[in-house]
Amino acid sequence: MNPVASDDAPAADRKPPLEILLAAPRGFCAGVVRAIDVVERALAIYGPPVYVRHEIVHNKYVVESLKRKGAVFVRELDEVPDSGAPVIFSAHGVAKTVPANAVERGLTTIDATCPLVTKVHREAEIHHKRGRHVLLVGHSGHPEVVGTMGQLPKGSITLVEDLDQIAALEPENPNNLAWVTQTTLSVDDTRHIVDALKQKFPNITGPHKDDICYATTNRQEAVKQIAPLVDALIVVGSSNSSNSQRLREVAERVGCPITRLVLRAEEIDWPAFAGVRKLGLTAGASAPEVLVEEIIDAFAARYDVTVDTVSTVVEDMVFPLPRELRNEAAE
Repeated sequence: MNPVASDDAPAADRKPPLEILLAAPRGFCAGVVRAIDVVERALAIYGPPVYVRHEIVHNKYVVESLKRKGAVFVRELDEVPDSGAPVIFSAHGVAKTVPANAVERGLTTIDATCPLVTKVHREAEIHHKRGRHVLLVGHSGHPEVVGTMGQLPKGSITLVEDLDQIAALEPENPNNLAWVTQTTLSVDDTRHIVDALKQKFPNITGPHKDDICYATTNRQEAVKQIAPLVDALIVVGSSNSSNSQRLREVAERVGCPITRLVLRAEEIDWPAFAGVRKLGLTAGASAPEVLVEEIIDAFAARYDVTVDTVSTVVEDMVFPLPRELRNEAAE
């Protein structure tokens, strides 16, 4: 007797067709690759445990895999014992008080801050030294924003999240302002906010080059190409990943009728995709390719899948490891 196929996984002879448009670039950026390499290299040099303050990158799959290798994730430095084990600062960057406290305790520290985030820190510091009040465009509570605001003395940097806040701004010296941004924002949303800042404060100073990182920009552009062509689009990433959330919003904004952010195949809302015949698929900058493949496999179990890659730009950015790890690696 032939087995009856379940609704979840149709039999091969009755699978509906599904074309997947796979965005390129997608997934890991150079800063994320560097941050993960920092943890793995530190584990190889020092042995476990290696402590990491906050999630090294915003992806639960990555964090769990590093835990299995011996990384211990903590919220604050007071959770790190005086054992001589190193503590790593995440890719999002930290306020100046964090490494200062580590020095006071005599902790061995390794900074995995993305170099593009460090660039924003340096910009903010330069503006402050030149007497400008800094406006930071970003999302309240995001680790990168906390770290950037923590580069300057309290009261010398103001967070701007939306147009309403710009309307309410009344700086002491409106002719002596500067703006910087979180690196993982929506390119389009940020443009509107920056335009509003320039309109209200014509003499405001900005960065020589946009602060939104190349990877964020490239992934959003790829989604803009794909989203109008598909019935639905999936972004692979964690819900606390800013750049992943922005990818879903970009797809929604350009008119994609179904947009979902999922970490693993087990999170897919299958009924929502029942009538889909063309699916867009991308991944946030902290999502590994193995999760993209997992989701393709899950659809292949239910659909007759073909995969076409839509490439908008080739990325070749590489960031070196922190000096202390490079030296160890050379020995």
